[in-house]
Amino acid sequence: MREERWNLTPRRTPHASGPKPYATVPVVHIRGPDILWYLRNLTVHARTLLVSLLAAVVFAWFLSHANLAEVWAQVRQARVDLLIASFGAVVVTYVIRAWRWQYLLKPIGPTRFRSAFRATVIGFAALGVLPARAGDVLRPYLLARQEGLSVSATFATILLERVLDLVAVLVLLAIYVWWIADRSVIPPALLRPIEVSSAVAAGVVIVLLAIMWVLATHPERIGAVVLTAGRVLPHAIAERLSNLARTFSSGFAAARDPRGLAAALAWSFPLWVAISAEVWLVTVAFDIAMPFAGTFLVQALLVIGVAAPTPGAVGTYHEAYRIGVTTFFGAAEDAAVAAAIVTHAISYFPVILIGLLFMIQDGLSLGRLRELTGRAPAVPTQETASEEVADTHEMSVLRSSGR
Repeated sequence: MREERWNLTPRRTPHASGPKPYATVPVVHIRGPDILWYLRNLTVHARTLLVSLLAAVVFAWFLSHANLAEVWAQVRQARVDLLIASFGAVVVTYVIRAWRWQYLLKPIGPTRFRSAFRATVIGFAALGVLPARAGDVLRPYLLARQEGLSVSATFATILLERVLDLVAVLVLLAIYVWWIADRSVIPPALLRPIEVSSAVAAGVVIVLLAIMWVLATHPERIGAVVLTAGRVLPHAIAERLSNLARTFSSGFAAARDPRGLAAALAWSFPLWVAISAEVWLVTVAFDIAMPFAGTFLVQALLVIGVAAPTPGAVGTYHEAYRIGVTTFFGAAEDAAVAAAIVTHAISYFPVILIGLLFMIQDGLSLGRLRELTGRAPAVPTQETASEEVADTHEMSVLRSSGR
């Protein structure tokens, strides 16, 4: 019995001009899944099971600190006006993310705000429902296919974006700890670890920025080095890896443009202030006494929480928030647990719903996103933006919304 499967490697016809909706690919007929297909799917399912189990365990631990009946009572008593305002802050964060991303993408090629915004929302929606931070791979992949950019170079801008996020979080944390906070209130046993970990993270940021600058200023040399190092491999594979390294390095081009990098970094601060505003508004809605600048400290903990590979940072985000507001601001456990649940819901659910709407408009589904995640790895195995001629059996993998 024959089974129809799709090769999701993007192709472009020689007549293409300007941005393409996403991609067209040939249909490939095979007799059925082979052993490698089964092994790959077994690995994916096992990984999904493990991260889901981790999320369940951490979330159960988080809930064990409170009386659930009292938590529900706290949710019912929360100020609705502040919760609505926090939703507005979330919307602002995604607008700023799209603007900032355009600055990082400018050296690679022109992009439209609409495309950057929709890809950003879909990517973060995928972060909320898929494990292993799949959205960080899907976001650059979708935009690259929409705007006709190099996939590997576009993915490199996501790495640069993460470094800028870390810079903004560390600067805001330093402002709070060293200039705003009453340091006598912070437990001495915790103050020193905060200072040390912040200094180490700052050192890592400096090293990463230096590496990205080297990659951006010498992409041809990087490609030559990889080609030389790959002499033990067949020539075709070594040359492909060299091309990949060169195009990937070109994605850091913003690092060698002082004005563009400064603009992207400048947008990172209002971005994280808006993210902090959402957390602060929810916190105050639950009558937890925390100054606005105090969210800069809580945000540093939440960054660690969302780094976990659980879908939507379930459990880890909640526990990071609970620890932050109870340890440093004396919040009651019941109020902290209730506020953590609500702030997480406001951070993730709206973008998931809007992302699903965009996906429906663009002919996407969660199953298709999972397939694309497998086909668009964090470091692509070939330059998917190369010109290729499609055969007569092409069909659309992702259709345009027509807008």
